[in-house]
Amino acid sequence: MASSPCGNSNFDSGLEIKTRSVEQTLIPLVSQITTLINHKDKPKKSERTQAAIHRVGQAVSVAVGRFVTVGEAIATENQELKDEMGQACFEARRAGDAIAQLTDVGSALPPQSDGPVTVFSDRTGMVKAARLLLSSVTKVLVLADRIVIKQIITSRNKVLVTLDHLERVSTFQEFVQIFSQFGNEMVEFAHLTGDRQNDLKDEKKKARMAAARAVLEKCTMMLLTASKTCLRHPDCESARNNKDAVFHRMRCALEQVIEIVTEARSCGENKILPASIYNGIKDFKSSVECLRENLNASSPQSMGSQLEALVERTEDFTDSAYTSHEQRQAILGLCQLARQDTQQLVHAWAEAQSVHAKEATEDMEVAILKTCHSVSDLRRELHKVAVIRASDLLKVHGEQLPLRALKAAGAEGKLEAVAEYSRTLTEQKEQLVETCRLLCHVSGTEPLEITCIHAEETFHVIGPQIISAAQTLALHPSSKIAKENLEVFCEAWESQLCDMALLLREINDVFEGRRGDKRSYLSLPRPGKHSATLKTAKAVKLDAEEQTSMAKLGLELRLLSSDVDTEVEKWEEQEHDIVRHSQSLASMAYNMYLFTRGEGLLKTTLDLFHQAEVLSEEGLQLCSSLRTFSIQLVDEEKSVVMTEMEKMVALCQQLQMGAKTPVQGKTATFQKVDLSIQTARGILTVVLSLLPSCNKLTRKYKSERSSLGSPQDWRERQDASTPVKEEGALNKNSNGFGVKSLEQHMVGLNLLESK
Repeated sequence: MASSPCGNSNFDSGLEIKTRSVEQTLIPLVSQITTLINHKDKPKKSERTQAAIHRVGQAVSVAVGRFVTVGEAIATENQELKDEMGQACFEARRAGDAIAQLTDVGSALPPQSDGPVTVFSDRTGMVKAARLLLSSVTKVLVLADRIVIKQIITSRNKVLVTLDHLERVSTFQEFVQIFSQFGNEMVEFAHLTGDRQNDLKDEKKKARMAAARAVLEKCTMMLLTASKTCLRHPDCESARNNKDAVFHRMRCALEQVIEIVTEARSCGENKILPASIYNGIKDFKSSVECLRENLNASSPQSMGSQLEALVERTEDFTDSAYTSHEQRQAILGLCQLARQDTQQLVHAWAEAQSVHAKEATEDMEVAILKTCHSVSDLRRELHKVAVIRASDLLKVHGEQLPLRALKAAGAEGKLEAVAEYSRTLTEQKEQLVETCRLLCHVSGTEPLEITCIHAEETFHVIGPQIISAAQTLALHPSSKIAKENLEVFCEAWESQLCDMALLLREINDVFEGRRGDKRSYLSLPRPGKHSATLKTAKAVKLDAEEQTSMAKLGLELRLLSSDVDTEVEKWEEQEHDIVRHSQSLASMAYNMYLFTRGEGLLKTTLDLFHQAEVLSEEGLQLCSSLRTFSIQLVDEEKSVVMTEMEKMVALCQQLQMGAKTPVQGKTATFQKVDLSIQTARGILTVVLSLLPSCNKLTRKYKSERSSLGSPQDWRERQDASTPVKEEGALNKNSNGFGVKSLEQHMVGLNLLESK
């Protein structure tokens, strides 16, 4: 057999793909290469098959050429990557040329002749070329991804420099100028990190990024008012402490973002995920169940130690002063039962080994089932205790009595009263911190564990900040800035309570098997943050008559959201972008329905309008996913999807503009609420009409991809999704295996605007 045109290569293919954009860019290439290689397995090679292979090979070669051109342009603009990128581009071009040569089957002679080397006669050469192409293209994409990381680091550095300047200003005029610059830099940083968060594949990193960005979002407003207060009252120690705490927290959050994007290891890394009872139970059950397959999979000593470590963690529940006697006894009883069942398992295990059994005996099987059942009962009881505690606390703290009392005492200059109510708030803070710790034990997924830890840290930090802000106001009761500052910190506390309520719902959903991971809209309600301006409109609550008139509209929204959930459950791919965005829209619509009943987390019209803004943004993201999805569709199918998508875009823009338009007076506010809910209903109606057809099309194309079908069918599919076209069309429109995706990604980050 003739040697491969590609030759051997030591090119590193062990590259870890960490972002969805790189992964999605590679998928079409993998599909095309798989098609080329699999054609060898077909016994007959018709002229049509040969022609199809030739077109695919040539299209891949052309697309690689264009891809390499983009990579070389990136290398030119980023000298630090020039050598690595140049080598990767060279390997990619070489592999593309090899594939073009191997798929040039037009002049192929019968097998007995000494004809040219082709994919039919040299499958090994094709496999080598394919491997080289995949590894080199992956490296180009990963190197390009480094530039995104570099942008985030550069943006962070600019924010840090301006933050230092803000901390040292001594006049209001200087502060206003620098804060304006700081705001612009934070917006840029928020966009870059938001894109990165959505692109990350690792759910733990995504959750950590969300937590850090939430801190930066809330602290930006705190920094404004805390700095203004300190400038107005420079000799006030409590004002200085308040300001210093905000600056410190912002710097920590900025550092955490960089740790995530660069994968740096800090001394606090191990504190991110403390050992949870949920994980302990999962690992223990796994060890127990492994004994069915291998009697030597563990040892009695290690299993006993594993259980004792698990029981020790339950002390966070049993040692708590807020756990009732009945709850404590129930937990201790289940721990003892788990010990007894484990001892029976160890005894049955020893007996099985004494008779040299090769697999689990009947007694062992019974003991395994009992042990797993007892630790599952323990998990269920702990979940119940944590959820009841959290629900009760949220009900008690919903009235915000200590916050109201602190505001009133501070405004009247009563330092003793401020000290008294501060003790009450500190006690509430300790209860909330402890409850977040218990929720972390039973959260069920690592992203939710991270969110619980973030909530715990937030309550722990904001509590003392509220107290120092109240002390400042009590010392300067006539200060409008000090009053505004206390208001901002109280709003941050209320916002975290809203986030905690949503977190509790997520944990319940996971426990009951309804959801997998944390939803992207976890911190929807943002009290006090409803517009881009520093002053917010006055919140309004609907009276009984208005709620009654809204009831019918709200009920329609509830039914639509239920129908969307039902349609979503029919999808095989629950992680599909269309599914995720549709689920989010349905849940947001349900929140709006609860508002019409005077229930739920949306307490005021401002909360509702903010929710409407977020819903419109989620709807536009769904439209983006639909546009991507429609690329693979043929004309008629594509027309249907695009028509409905355009309706949704118009409705989302209408909802967004309506929610942002300021209104004055109760009648105008009521009309704005009515219009917001009606528009949300229209969006859900479009989603409901799209879901069944998109699901059907997804299954259709998935089935076709798996079977590949006849060369004619395959070619027809490629007309919509791959560059198998006539040469003229290729030169004009070829998207190859993601060159266009890469170009769009980089242009969006202002790296290739000149190309």
